Amino acid sequence: MDKEIKTILLVDDDEDYLFQTKLNIEQFGFRVITAESQHEAENLLETLKPDLAILDLMMETEDSGFILAFKLKRKYPDVPVIIATAVTVETGMSFGVGTEEDRKWIKADLYIEKGIRADQLNREIVKLLKL
Repeated sequence: MDKEIKTILLVDDDEDYLFQTKLNIEQFGFRVITAESQHEAENLLETLKPDLAILDLMMETEDSGFILAFKLKRKYPDVPVIIATAVTVETGMSFGVGTEEDRKWIKADLYIEKGIRADQLNREIVKLLKL
């Protein structure tokens, strides 16, 4: 079965996380474009429409991921967005996209805690891409 290779935008300011997650996602057969900041990702989105985006929450500011998700969804409303973060571990604050109200302001299709196993991440990506 021949299928088009899907492109995933991965944005995180943690170089180690970015490197490891990129390798994992590439092993599942996806093309991965990375950015290390909200600003860098916004520049990429001027010329790139990814099939899916995985965004860190806290980068330049504590809400960089929310801002980037909002801008990405405004430009490409059909692109699924995953926010992957360790904010609960780091701050004790908890977020989610379980209700319609949450999805209205969080502009993400899925919210996951960092540390998700690679196979679980792959399942979520496949589900969001409807593959």
